[in-house]
Amino acid sequence: MKTHTLRNLLLVLALGAAAFGLVVFGIWIGGRHADLLPSGMRSSLVGSNEQVFVQEAIDRVGEDYYRELPPGRLADLAIGGLVDGLNDRFSAYFTPAEYRRFLESQNSEFSGIGVNIVPARNGLKIVNVYKDAPAREAGLRNGDVIVAAGSRPLKGLSAEKAASLIKGPKGTTVVLTVDSGGKERRVRVRREEIKVPVVESKLVKRCGKKVGVVALSQFSSGAHAEVYEAIRRLRKKGATAWAFDLRGNGGGLVDEAQLVASAFLPDGPVVTTRGRNVPERTLNATGKPVVPKGDPVIVLVNRGSASAAEIVAGALQDRGRAKLLGERTFGKGVFQQVIELTNGGALDITSGQYFTPKGRNLGGQGVKRGSGLKPDIVVALPKGSRRDVQLDAATARLADCVKR
Repeated sequence: MKTHTLRNLLLVLALGAAAFGLVVFGIWIGGRHADLLPSGMRSSLVGSNEQVFVQEAIDRVGEDYYRELPPGRLADLAIGGLVDGLNDRFSAYFTPAEYRRFLESQNSEFSGIGVNIVPARNGLKIVNVYKDAPAREAGLRNGDVIVAAGSRPLKGLSAEKAASLIKGPKGTTVVLTVDSGGKERRVRVRREEIKVPVVESKLVKRCGKKVGVVALSQFSSGAHAEVYEAIRRLRKKGATAWAFDLRGNGGGLVDEAQLVASAFLPDGPVVTTRGRNVPERTLNATGKPVVPKGDPVIVLVNRGSASAAEIVAGALQDRGRAKLLGERTFGKGVFQQVIELTNGGALDITSGQYFTPKGRNLGGQGVKRGSGLKPDIVVALPKGSRRDVQLDAATARLADCVKR
């Protein structure tokens, strides 16, 4: 009885070893010679046909290309080509070296040149040059497009990757190629620690009425608290109407957009996010509004108003809390997520879309610029004008100086 049991046990072990050997052999064949496997076995061992074909192409290039490529280069080329093929200018692949630089550029020890930018067809368009910033001293102006940083063209790069090439350690310089009205020039700019004025405010008296003007440059962490404080300060000075300036605001944190919108909205939806692999989420206004319900509000926007700025402007417009004045917004209706890869690089890919309370997508879907938000009151800002005719128009309407 014991001999029979031992024989069965040895048979089971032998069969198990044989099966394991077949699996290992199948995986080896699948990785190197997938075409020799039956389709059913091929898919179970090495994944989908697409994965097999991609691996086959990488292997053949690695083996047959006339010169040897550095380790990791084939993977970088394959992943970069995959992302480029999406035709989505908001998605990018960071190689390990690029991702390290990107993370360093987010560090407070890294410095910039003092500009606010939005993506452009051939690089980064400057929508705001900060006062006393190195960029202003170097002669950069609103409307200029940075097309290269050093010898690296910015066309086709995501805004995040392109911006990381401009930033660097304090005191170093970067040579930028700038397109100014169709004429390119090279500008050397010294990087400095930039203290971005997140919120600027003032009280404007028009036609016997006091108008509070609050300008927000970006939706950075804590921006909502600065907005709230500026509004409270102006209310104490007697402001009863509000011009909220989001011109040149390229966006930032969605949670900050929710909180900033809550300064004007008592409750209800601000924005809804949807994605194929991202759970649908609606962000609602929270807390008590800082601006009283009866105070009129105008939001100033232009082509530099993007992403989180469009979320706030769209929410206030959809819910009838404010009129938009200025020019059509940028039209970025998508958001991205950063996915770190085991090779040390990262994917920064579009994973979902934004929708206003009325269900409007802000546009573009990542592939192209969307239509953006259309102002209720269209007022163009003439080039070279020293007067802010848009702000003048907003304060005049808020103060009832003109007929509506």
